[in-house]
Amino acid sequence: MFRISQFMRELAQARHTGAFPVPRRGTAPAGPVVIWNLIRRCNLTCRHCYALSADHDYAGELSTAEVFTVMDDLKAFRVPVLILSGGEPLMRADLFEIAARSRAMGFYTGLSSNGTLIDAATADRIAATGFDYVGISLDGLRTTHDRFRRLDGAFDRSVAAVRLLRERGVKVGLRYTMTALNAHDLPALLELMRELQVDKFYFSHLNYAGRGNVHRGQDAQFMATRQAMDLLFERAWQAALEGRPEEYVTGNNDADGPYLLQWVQQRLPRWAPALRERLAAWGGNASGVHVANIDNLGHVHPDTMWWHHDLGSVRERPFSTIWSDTSDALMAGLKTSPRPVGGRCAGCAHLALCGGNTRVRAQQTSGDPWAEDPGCYLRDDEIGATPGSDAGRLAVLPFGPADHARRESRHA
Repeated sequence: MFRISQFMRELAQARHTGAFPVPRRGTAPAGPVVIWNLIRRCNLTCRHCYALSADHDYAGELSTAEVFTVMDDLKAFRVPVLILSGGEPLMRADLFEIAARSRAMGFYTGLSSNGTLIDAATADRIAATGFDYVGISLDGLRTTHDRFRRLDGAFDRSVAAVRLLRERGVKVGLRYTMTALNAHDLPALLELMRELQVDKFYFSHLNYAGRGNVHRGQDAQFMATRQAMDLLFERAWQAALEGRPEEYVTGNNDADGPYLLQWVQQRLPRWAPALRERLAAWGGNASGVHVANIDNLGHVHPDTMWWHHDLGSVRERPFSTIWSDTSDALMAGLKTSPRPVGGRCAGCAHLALCGGNTRVRAQQTSGDPWAEDPGCYLRDDEIGATPGSDAGRLAVLPFGPADHARRESRHA
């Protein structure tokens, strides 16, 4: 996750005081943030769902007792954050029991929901449970969102959920995944954010997992991505200058860090060196290092987009053991610094900042997790590459027969 607002507030403070703020000293490394897909069932079948969820039960999901056992191990492993997700997590009968225990154990506890099942009574339960944060997915205005979510009325129900939660004092954020089919709605969604008095806007670049991989041919083109980032940067910068408590964050494309550095070099050049140091400390892509995923069956993955790569089951080994095991070649590479990336990523001047970006896109389009990330929207001249080398870039082709064959071989 790239925290735009955090960096913008530091830049605003530096401009005001004449000194870049000194970072807080870190403590001993904690465990990763864990995004936990407690259930795969969902009442929607969204176009970009990485879990390929549908509205039916999935056999073999972890029981409440098994979840609690895993939570004990996560706490001992110093995992700081649990994001309870799905499918639609509100369709799991013991969700509030799990969330209450998570809060009692001291985890920062988030809920990731599509919002369509949140009525007044459910909003009361969410507020009473004390979730630290609830993310509601909105992928455009009414027509666009309902088409993405494949349910007429989904937009109105999700917006109503946001209002209900805000009325109860729950911290709420909007979650948006941009593709070529909904990029036009981003400015209006940002205005809706303020109208709803929402605390956070999470902008997700499309990642090539699940239905998101099947529909990767509809990924936003580089110019549209750059325009979206320019808009988010300006929005976050003005919010920082005005003291607005808004949070703008992005995910699934770590080129956002170098692109912010370029934005600062053009507008606030005095502070570019200090920002570069901050971005190097951030390190870019955190898959397999600072972010982890447990799926509904208890299988561990480097992050939510790696469901096709299984690291092991918490029914057979504790999460802490699985996460620390680098005998898996992918995990060994993800935990290596710098990562063993190839293509234009290997020679990029910003490799220390982005960490090689998202390895899933490389793997899904080429079969090689260490190939260049085809989702990087930076030009040759912006990464120190040989001019014209863009012609040899890894292309993003629509999902086709070769992809079907790769997927079948994984499950053979």
